[in-house]
Amino acid sequence: MRPIHRTVTATALAVLALGGAVAATTPAAADTATPRATTGTAGTAAHAPVAPAAVYNGVCGTGYQVIGSTPVGNSGTVFVTWNQSTGKNCAVTVRNTTGAKIRMSVRIEAVGTGTAPVEDTGLYTSYAGPVYVAARGHCVKWSGVIGSATGGDTGFCG
Repeated sequence: MRPIHRTVTATALAVLALGGAVAATTPAAADTATPRATTGTAGTAAHAPVAPAAVYNGVCGTGYQVIGSTPVGNSGTVFVTWNQSTGKNCAVTVRNTTGAKIRMSVRIEAVGTGTAPVEDTGLYTSYAGPVYVAARGHCVKWSGVIGSATGGDTGFCG
């Protein structure tokens, strides 16, 4: 299995540290308190509507497991997958909702190999990609575009 992305690990450790500090300062009686919902006027929830999240669509193929994802603005997600048996990573940019054709792209590269990034760009209704890169023993860098929204990251070194 590939090592976890350093940013995710640092964030998880920070959350655990904060959670530990909160638990140490919370009175024991608080564990039995009944949670209360926050509501707005007329008893309606005071939350803004949330767009449906993109879901990995399996287009990388058999043997690829999702190892991470990065939001592309509020429009979708870039999914990064890994195939242990082939030593390849795959990336795909997926929209939250299918719609009219829009400019989309996905790009992935194996950092430090001297090979060119692999990219798929076009007008698509639901996803761009998949794109593949041999990355055993290297970190990968990925990005995605949906309309004017962008997102990307680097990590998953193995």
